[in-house]
Amino acid sequence: MRRINHRELDREINEQPPVITLHILKRIYHYLKPYTFQVVLMMVIILLAALLGMLPAILTGRIIDEGFIGGDFNQLTTLISTSFIVLLLTGLIGLTQSFLGAWLSQNIGKDMRNQMYDHLQKLSQGFYASGKQGEIITRMTSDISGVQSFVTGTLTQTVSNLAVLITSIVAMIQLNWVLALVSMLIVPLLVFPIKIVGKKRWALTNESQDLNDDANEILNETLSVSGQQLVKLFTKEETEYQRYRSVNEQLTQVKVKETTVGRWFRMVAQTFIEAGPMFIYLAGGIMLLINHYQGLTVGDITILVALTTRMYRPLMQLMDIHIEFIRSLALFNRIFNYLDMPIEIKNNVHALSPKQIKGDLSFNNVSFHYKEDTRILHDISFQVKEGETLAIVGPSGAGKSTLFNLIPRLYDVIGGEIKLDDYNIQELDLHFLRQNVGLVTQETYLFNASIRENLLYAKSDATQEELIKACKEANIHNFIMNLPDGYDTEVGNRGIKLSGGEKQRISIARVFLKDPKILILDEATSSLDSISEGLIQDALSSLIKNKTSLVIAHRLSTIISADKILVLDNGHIVERGTHQQLLENDGMYKLMYETQFKPYINDTQQLASA
Repeated sequence: MRRINHRELDREINEQPPVITLHILKRIYHYLKPYTFQVVLMMVIILLAALLGMLPAILTGRIIDEGFIGGDFNQLTTLISTSFIVLLLTGLIGLTQSFLGAWLSQNIGKDMRNQMYDHLQKLSQGFYASGKQGEIITRMTSDISGVQSFVTGTLTQTVSNLAVLITSIVAMIQLNWVLALVSMLIVPLLVFPIKIVGKKRWALTNESQDLNDDANEILNETLSVSGQQLVKLFTKEETEYQRYRSVNEQLTQVKVKETTVGRWFRMVAQTFIEAGPMFIYLAGGIMLLINHYQGLTVGDITILVALTTRMYRPLMQLMDIHIEFIRSLALFNRIFNYLDMPIEIKNNVHALSPKQIKGDLSFNNVSFHYKEDTRILHDISFQVKEGETLAIVGPSGAGKSTLFNLIPRLYDVIGGEIKLDDYNIQELDLHFLRQNVGLVTQETYLFNASIRENLLYAKSDATQEELIKACKEANIHNFIMNLPDGYDTEVGNRGIKLSGGEKQRISIARVFLKDPKILILDEATSSLDSISEGLIQDALSSLIKNKTSLVIAHRLSTIISADKILVLDNGHIVERGTHQQLLENDGMYKLMYETQFKPYINDTQQLASA
């Protein structure tokens, strides 16, 4: 899991500081509300722990005054036994607090992850096309983990520290307000070095994180499979070593400074913490030994010293707590920014799921753009009847793939309408629509699982016989059976253990299992070797039988066999017709035929004659 990059988070905070508003607080409370009882119980336990935490100091004072100085052995043993019981109860309460904090944190994190994942699943394809995958994963993982840490760490510790601080001060004032005031005189001396050293450590920490990022970038680039290959082919081993060594040396120097400053910080803070009790002893000695103050005992001084030490620790932790609150608020804002993204593709209120459809498809004056100033498709109109095949050709960037993405509503049209049979696809239930659309693309995606699991993604209740039938139709069954684990063979991350052609045929088998009414083939055989392409073409020929098919194709045989051909250029349909009709038009299609297909045909004929 990716960890929170505090430097990146702090940069965001500096650029746009989070603002605490009633709306934000209500949204945060929304996650706590289902666990109101547990939250209240946590607060009660924290307060109880703070109160119990004072008892050992008070009991120690009584042990000195009543046991040792008073000479009462029975009272001494009673007080010691009570102290033991208090220590035991404090430990049990600490365990309860720890468990309850972890329970609250995990359940709040669970709720946020579920809500976030559900929302992300509903966002349009445009969000994923324009967003960064790493950023999306960060929101789901480290940002929500940071919020969990806020619940178990920052929030709980803040309440606990405040409880300890307040109870300690109240107890000290009640015992002796003069010595309580003396104990607080040390606070300014404690705050000053903490602030100075804290700023220095902050600067060194940021510098350290920058250098650490640089070192990690070098490692990620040069120690990956592709990176190492590049380094070796260009003989840059020594160059990369020197680059990493330089960054590593700088990082070491900064780390040493950071550690040294940290030790100075601890030393200075500890010095003033130790000085606090000395002032108490001095002031107490003056009151008790010189002025013979009657309302003060040795036990009281002992209690005040213990409470003073107890007061300083939470005080130090609270000094920089505002930084953690700001960071936590920034994390909530980052999460809320994603949750507030509108769901652009969603079901109509009265979405339809017809019992049966034929598969007639029509585009009626369809227009589309990703950005308002850059239109991709302009008034596209065509019809494909049930069982027909439509081939779409055109130069790169003409809008072919975009057109196909509109059919399963990965994006919605900006103007016009797309109809399946007599239904506007925006009136159909999304699940129903997408179940009736099958897509085979050039870039096949397989999950890091077995071949069987990847196939069952199309039809979770498919039998072994159905799997075999689909794989035979996709010309991949024999290959699978020759693998050591057959259908249970793991394909690796993104199917890395398989060749491009093997992955493509598995994806085709997956579509066979789905058995959609509308089939979309988006450059499904480009960049494959001739053997794989032949096997896939045979599989696709079987797949498109009796289906309404739309094909982006580079093979002339696929285009010629299509019932209709559309020529797309700059988002416009510039030509339409059969292969022969388009050749007679003497337009763009004929130019493409002359430059792309005819040379291939001539080469094939020459090889055959040789």
